[in-house]
Amino acid sequence: MRVLSAWHQYAFVIRQLTARELKRKYARSSLGILWSILNPLLSMAVLSLIFLNMFRRSIENYPIYYLTGYLVWQTFTLATTSAMTALPDNKPLLLKVRFPMDIFLLARVYTAGVNLVYSLIAYAVMLIVFGISFKWTMLLAPVYLFLLFCFSLGMSYLLAVACVFFGDVRHLYTVLLTLWMYCSALFYPVSQLSEFMQTVVRMNPIYAYISSLRGAVLDGTLPSGLVWLQMLCFGILTLLLGRTVFKFYRKKIVEFL
Repeated sequence: MRVLSAWHQYAFVIRQLTARELKRKYARSSLGILWSILNPLLSMAVLSLIFLNMFRRSIENYPIYYLTGYLVWQTFTLATTSAMTALPDNKPLLLKVRFPMDIFLLARVYTAGVNLVYSLIAYAVMLIVFGISFKWTMLLAPVYLFLLFCFSLGMSYLLAVACVFFGDVRHLYTVLLTLWMYCSALFYPVSQLSEFMQTVVRMNPIYAYISSLRGAVLDGTLPSGLVWLQMLCFGILTLLLGRTVFKFYRKKIVEFL
């Protein structure tokens, strides 16, 4: 009973921290949380205007093709970049209140999940607008997104530890994300790349989630066995690794802060 009571309290704290993060994010915005809906739509509109003619023949329903990849990428980057600085940002609260440090990371990853839910509202509307019919493979989308969140949380653990001891990690990660984005095939077809680059992209963890979700929504197809293995390994193993590293450095993190 004590364990259940403690986790109930922790869940409450996570919800409160998430609400705080959302309020802080949209504090000076007139539209507030609506930007979670407008951002993917505006990005889709801009990229579609730029690349639609270029990829019209090779990609059917290009706006949805891009929007699907963008939502996965946005969720991952929002989760990891915000969670990376969660411990230094909450230093006063972390040192005064006896809560598990994980809560601060979980709250920021959870915030990215809430942001995704709002974005999916816009996504559902766009599917209707572009006449994308329902396919039973869409029912597996929550599985892909769950594994994405496992991978994001695992990366968040690793980045949070690194950021405490090496502050420059946040700047290096920003540069890495730029390269990572271009290797994730957000706005171009992988088939137009050289064989070597196709291999590089297909080894990219984020592309496994993007391609699986695109296949489910646009083509009604399932991932291959290799892609399933990639998603499971990247998601579960990264989470276990991140959690293990975080536990190992827990005391040192408190001492360093």
